[in-house]
Amino acid sequence: MAGGARTGRRVVLTGAGVLSSIGFGVREFAAGLRAGRSGVRPIERFDTTGFDRANGCEIPDFQPAQWIHRLDPATLGRAAQFAVGAAGMAVADAGLTAAELRDRRGVVCVGTTDGGSGDLEQIVTARVRSSVEPETLALQRIPASTLSSSIARELQLSDVDVMTVATACAAGNYAIGSGFDAVRSGAADYALCGGADGMCRTTFTGFYRLRSVAPDVPRPFDVDRAGILTGEGAGLLLLEPLERARARGARIYAEILGYGLDCDARHQVAPDRSGVARCMRIALADAEIRPSEVDLISAHGTGTKANDVTEVGAIREVFGERPPRTVSMKSMLGHTMGAATALAAIGSAVAITERFIPPTINHRHTDPDCPIDCVPNEAAEAELRVVQNNGLAFGGNNAVVLLGRFDG
Repeated sequence: MAGGARTGRRVVLTGAGVLSSIGFGVREFAAGLRAGRSGVRPIERFDTTGFDRANGCEIPDFQPAQWIHRLDPATLGRAAQFAVGAAGMAVADAGLTAAELRDRRGVVCVGTTDGGSGDLEQIVTARVRSSVEPETLALQRIPASTLSSSIARELQLSDVDVMTVATACAAGNYAIGSGFDAVRSGAADYALCGGADGMCRTTFTGFYRLRSVAPDVPRPFDVDRAGILTGEGAGLLLLEPLERARARGARIYAEILGYGLDCDARHQVAPDRSGVARCMRIALADAEIRPSEVDLISAHGTGTKANDVTEVGAIREVFGERPPRTVSMKSMLGHTMGAATALAAIGSAVAITERFIPPTINHRHTDPDCPIDCVPNEAAEAELRVVQNNGLAFGGNNAVVLLGRFDG
């Protein structure tokens, strides 16, 4: 589906890689979304002694050697392992090989919140009683830049721009926007973009101190919602120009129609309704899509009191009194931080392709202050032509991506 008389090349999504608490790979991930599968389990990644709320959405039994073949997984942090594994999946899912990409100019862009913070925690925990000096421990931290550089190293990509974006919970959409711009403008022949984060004690503790961690499960838009559950994972998208994808007979999940970014910077942690609404309008304008053409909104939908009311208010400000159905995949995945919007973008694309709407699970009673149809608990069959994917982050960093059905 074209967004209008836009300048530049049309950009399509031809490959996706997923590592999540509800499934690995696009097929399993899509099946999990359709089934309303929950990734919630007690946190095992770090010691939760002293916390009276200790559920999360970890990836169980992750074996990095299964997904990483050239680099030594032990030299990578958990988030980088996820990023590299998901990138390799995305290339294979697109029907390409790394060797084929080496002949092309590309972009690798990964969004993250914590980067290697969780890995530093593991180092400190293991050596806290040893004689290692603090300065030495700090030097052993695996930098966030490895999330993207390790992808290039694993796939032996030399003609690439490599970027890591650290705009917290909206970082995946920021990365997708960067990749989209590079391919649309002709600066790159492909983009590997998305987000990755590992379970991090520091982030969990921060949300816990903000009283934003749910006691059991996340309940976005529910009157009894009580916060988020932190999660982990990675979503990487392979974007290509439409003409190249057509020439090689590639399967196309969706077209990237446009995106919008803004930063209202009103508050360190509280979302701002006007800033969120403005970001949605920027994205719609970039895609040349009218609000009435949007069939579904994949909301940021964290399940906190403030976020859900603010986001729904902004949606109704832009879309009117009868907005599109609006769902939260975080009800299944938890909040995967920098991976969140990337996983939701892939979820949006498979929803378009497979003609269904993922549910908002754990839902009992919609909050009157969140007057939307959140597709509670069970997936719905639907013909989707345009899906809007929202990402809101601390510091007022907002990012919205529009995806559309490609009909050939």
